[in-house]
Amino acid sequence: MQEALLAAHRQWPEGGVPDDTFAWLLTAARRRMIDRIRSDHQRRERERNYVELRYPLSDASVVQTDDSVRLLRLCCHPELTRSAQVALTLRAVAGLTTAQIAHAYLLPEATVAQRISRAKARIRAAGAGFPPPLGPGDRLDPVLDVVYVMFTEGHTSSAGDDANDIRLSDEAIRLARLLHVELPDQIEVAGLLALMMLTDARRAARTDANGALIPLDEQDRSLWDRDAIRDATDLLDTALAKGARRPPGPYSIQAAIAALHDEAPSTETTDWPQILVLFRLLEQTTRNPIATLNRAVAEAMVHGPDAGLATVDALAGSRGIPDGKRLSSVRAHLLERAGRRTAAIDEYRAAARMTLSIPERDYLLARARRLDG
Repeated sequence: MQEALLAAHRQWPEGGVPDDTFAWLLTAARRRMIDRIRSDHQRRERERNYVELRYPLSDASVVQTDDSVRLLRLCCHPELTRSAQVALTLRAVAGLTTAQIAHAYLLPEATVAQRISRAKARIRAAGAGFPPPLGPGDRLDPVLDVVYVMFTEGHTSSAGDDANDIRLSDEAIRLARLLHVELPDQIEVAGLLALMMLTDARRAARTDANGALIPLDEQDRSLWDRDAIRDATDLLDTALAKGARRPPGPYSIQAAIAALHDEAPSTETTDWPQILVLFRLLEQTTRNPIATLNRAVAEAMVHGPDAGLATVDALAGSRGIPDGKRLSSVRAHLLERAGRRTAAIDEYRAAARMTLSIPERDYLLARARRLDG
């Protein structure tokens, strides 16, 4: 609060006093608290890495962990539905805005705000207490969802000037590592960690020197972190071998797809038929329209762009995806591959109008300009 008051002392004389001074101070204080927590987490991670590098043969148990995962479990109150658990924990613990949570779940912001308000009311009605988890595996599914959304928002920011929020994605990976230490035999925990490691391994190639986005098929793969890719694929292979008799979950399936991308020397040599099979399996597991949209891209690589466009058009016709920006951007990509330049330009521009991310908007408009000559 002292730092918030200091910020007000510096900013209000020039920018003017806000209408709701209390709300301004509360927001400023909360943001500084989140920055402090993230900074402390990163410091502890550096210290842990230093100890492990300095004393590689020492007992790993001497490296103490914090209570971050326990805090996530506590916030996933047992009186709430899974969707409410995730939304409240993302807002209260992870520090995501209501708009960011809404973007992750393809929901209107008002719907998510109402869901969070109802969750708080439900907790108050239950006595305002937070029952401790029964064990490391208790409330695991909502905790994994929270970590996944944190990483997704950190890896690709849904709004603002930056293409990513490295602090948020790094924190999500750190939390997944803690979960894996606690639950080494949980396949979906290993799958989520492997998925994030495989995705994060491409970070250096995702943007150019000016911060502009570079699509996967145009990235310099020599910049990918091959050590991280190898560690992640080993982790995934071990987890899938342990659970060979059980069907894989959504995080393990997505990790397998990411591994096929990361291990391929180029887009042309990628095992697209296998990726298509995995996306079909993911659709059956999650019933998520985004999986269908991604499957359309894989179908285009295997059966041609017209096959992918048919899937996209069917999804749009069923009103199965409320995120028009993603729909338009995928359709634009497939139209470009089909050689339908004018239609692709229109779709790229339509997607650019709907995004709140400036790097994404600039990328979409650049694609349209390139097609337009």
